[in-house]
Amino acid sequence: SCDDAQLCNCSAMGLDFIPPGLTAKITMLNLAHNRIKHIRSQDLQQAVNLRALLLQSNKISSIDEGSFQSLAKLELLDLSNNSLAHLSPVWFEHLFSLQHLHLQGNFYRDLGESSPFSGLRNLSSLRLGNPRFSVIRQGNFEGIEFVNQLWIDGGNLSQYEQGSLKLIKQINHMVLSLRNINIFSEIVRDLLHSVTWLEVRRIAFSISAEMKLLRIMSSSFAKKISFRQILLTDATVPEIVSILEDMPQLVELELIDCRLLGTGQWGIQIQANQSQTLRVLTIEKLSIEEFYLFTDLQTVQGLLFHFTRVTVRNTKVFLVPCRLSQNLLALEYLDLSANLLGDQSLEHSACRGGWPSLKTLNLSQNSLSDLEMTGKSLSHLRNLTVLDISQNNFGEIPDACDWPRNLNYLNLSSTQIPKVTTCIPQTLEVLDISANNLKEFGLQLPHLKELYLTKNQLKTLPGAAPIPNVAVMSVRRNKLNSFSKEEFESFKRMELLDASDNNFICSCEFLSFIHHEAGISQVLVGWPDKYVCDSPLAVRGAQVGAVHLSVMECHRSLVVSLICILVFLVILILVAVGYKYHAVWYLRMTWAWLQAKRKPKRAPPKDICYDAFVSYSENDSNWVENVMVQELEQACPPFRLCLHKRDFVPGKWIVDNIIDSIEKSHKTLFVLSEHFVQSEWCKYELDFSHFRLFDENNDAAILVLLEPIQSKTIPKRFCKLRKIMNTKTYLEWPLEEEQQQMFWFNLKMALKS
Repeated sequence: SCDDAQLCNCSAMGLDFIPPGLTAKITMLNLAHNRIKHIRSQDLQQAVNLRALLLQSNKISSIDEGSFQSLAKLELLDLSNNSLAHLSPVWFEHLFSLQHLHLQGNFYRDLGESSPFSGLRNLSSLRLGNPRFSVIRQGNFEGIEFVNQLWIDGGNLSQYEQGSLKLIKQINHMVLSLRNINIFSEIVRDLLHSVTWLEVRRIAFSISAEMKLLRIMSSSFAKKISFRQILLTDATVPEIVSILEDMPQLVELELIDCRLLGTGQWGIQIQANQSQTLRVLTIEKLSIEEFYLFTDLQTVQGLLFHFTRVTVRNTKVFLVPCRLSQNLLALEYLDLSANLLGDQSLEHSACRGGWPSLKTLNLSQNSLSDLEMTGKSLSHLRNLTVLDISQNNFGEIPDACDWPRNLNYLNLSSTQIPKVTTCIPQTLEVLDISANNLKEFGLQLPHLKELYLTKNQLKTLPGAAPIPNVAVMSVRRNKLNSFSKEEFESFKRMELLDASDNNFICSCEFLSFIHHEAGISQVLVGWPDKYVCDSPLAVRGAQVGAVHLSVMECHRSLVVSLICILVFLVILILVAVGYKYHAVWYLRMTWAWLQAKRKPKRAPPKDICYDAFVSYSENDSNWVENVMVQELEQACPPFRLCLHKRDFVPGKWIVDNIIDSIEKSHKTLFVLSEHFVQSEWCKYELDFSHFRLFDENNDAAILVLLEPIQSKTIPKRFCKLRKIMNTKTYLEWPLEEEQQQMFWFNLKMALKS
């Protein structure tokens, strides 16, 4: 389970204990998602160089005191989601290098009477809490002065002793998942001067009277506030906005996956204090159940003057009121992706005087469908340089469009554009038009430096003359199969050409050309992604000039041709051999034999049409037809015989005729002679009859020797026929006339039996 770097992955292996045999070579041990219940003092004794130990999602309920004693170099310890009912300071006292400790999701109700972490001087991140966690005492965090991230999951936290977190002088990122607003207020009081980024989760700000407890936040020196999975109402939003406006150093506000009960009817409750520090607002996945009734937010227009970056993503925004846009005077970055903006609403949102300082606009994943109208709606934004309108549905685009005059970056990927036209602005320096099924690209873009054409249907590189200044080009996942010398020479000034995941045919000449003559600083040509060539061109880290390709790679066409010729010759030989030795016939016969084998061994009495089926050689037909048939069919009563010349169904396959005749006959009469043994048809008749006649150990077969014949002349594969001839009586045709009457009598008796 260990790789060359001694990173050992034993997760989800159903282990009940830490495996023995751990050595000092191991640097990372992943034992997550097993069934370990107990850690013994000797389990990790030899792993002295361990840097990371992952034990999350087990069933650990007890740890021996000296279990981690030898892990002085351990930097990460994850004991989350186990069954620890208490935390012991002894576990951690020898972990001098520990930086990350995860203890959330266990069963402990508190952290003990003192600090379990007093010896962890290098601790950078600490995660605590679980649904049973209810008490934080003074001294629980003693010994921790600085921490990068402190995560407390206290959904049921009911007691917090004032000053418990005040011992920590600096916390870069504090995550609080709480339900009790009183506890939240007490914790925030201890964090006023120590926290840089405060993240609040899963708390409901729904009652206006409770907002007085949050007034303490206005004295916090936090620079960033994040609300995740928070419940807000029309009654509490004005209070929260007022508190945030009063925070002296707040720069950034985030609302992610929150829920707002209301329609924005806040009236004059919000006082526009115009915070001098708040610059960044991010809203993602804000759920407003009655978003279609939401107001135009005139009451908050006065708060927006100083925002420089605003993100409102995946929040069902279908319109930004014009007055709101006109109040975003300092806005430089606006992200409205994954919303419901259409062509008409964008025209209203980007009205004259709106977003005057905007430089970057992201409108991807909206409902835009008219590229000409989109460009016209934004054309007055003189400072706009970056525009992302990817993942909309533009389809066919016109030949002429209006655009902001300083636009130099345009993302049109995944917009269903079948063909590019001169609608694309010539001021661009970066153009991304990936995933549009383009078959060609020939735009005149003199200032273009980067061109991204991934996931299209290009069969040749774009011409270099219309885009003379391109330094970076990506044509990944197209249908390119080769580069001509002229194409490479036209792009000699290019720094990077990514053409991996195409249909290149590898050849020694092509690789040599790239190495010696291309002149491009970096080329990715993969077959697919097999060769990565850079400057000096290399293949998987080796110099291209030193690479020795196999015969298959150098002469693929020749090798494929030779393989095809060889396969054709083999097929031709097999056909010739099969024709000579009747392979097709034998295959058909075998198939018929197998079908016959599956049929019932005895036909119903009503299906019996003949007293006997006569199997004989054509050379013996004179005796059979003129002597035996005359004698038997003119007897009293007459016998019904089945002869292939007379009774086989015309047009029916002969093998089927043989099988049907044997099945519809009471007996099978074999006229044996030297000619019979040499006859191929007689052999076939024996093939299809011997398993049915002789496997039943009955007397359905009657053997008549027309002339003396040795049993050894019968084919060896008919072993039971040979055995019958050696062990049972058969009739022999006598040459003397006086004995022939007895022969006919015995034959008739055999047919009647």
